[in-house]
Amino acid sequence: MTYTVLRVATSAQGTEASSYKLAQQVLQQLPAHTLVTRDLSQGLPVVDQAWLRANFTADDARTAADRDALALSDQLIAELQAADTLVITCPIYNFGISSALKAWVDQICRAGITFRYTEQGPVGLLNGKRAILVVTSGGVPVNSAVDFATPHLTQVLHFIGIQDVQVITADQQLTTADALARAEAQIQALVA
Repeated sequence: MTYTVLRVATSAQGTEASSYKLAQQVLQQLPAHTLVTRDLSQGLPVVDQAWLRANFTADDARTAADRDALALSDQLIAELQAADTLVITCPIYNFGISSALKAWVDQICRAGITFRYTEQGPVGLLNGKRAILVVTSGGVPVNSAVDFATPHLTQVLHFIGIQDVQVITADQQLTTADALARAEAQIQALVA
């Protein structure tokens, strides 16, 4: 059986970002796997009127234009569905997630595909997966009153059914000397 890891790299700094480098260390700690990388450093299209219209049109009634509008979303969801583990980099920008990560979230949260509504509320459809978030910041303390990124992304993952969420933090990199060392110790603990 193939073990698949989806790395979602979200920093505008690309491979130079500390979140990307720490995610590389996380990947080394995981069992042998097939790696799929979704690099969002150049951004993603945002959900627009054409996307919404297509998404809320029944599948058998969609036009070619509707299918085109949803093609990227379908591809991103297929990557997510095929993955056993997600490794998501999450640099904190202005107290929240990056615009590229927000666009990814909007593209992958689709009723009837990654979650469904019930009389008891929404139910996630991507059960049995694991997510490892690599959260970095220059000055924002992770899990503080001004960290809107970590709880937001954790909520989104829970919403689509991913309950096993671990967080590796390298916060306050501009104000503390040991931020990366603390993150590396957390990464080593993944194996233990």
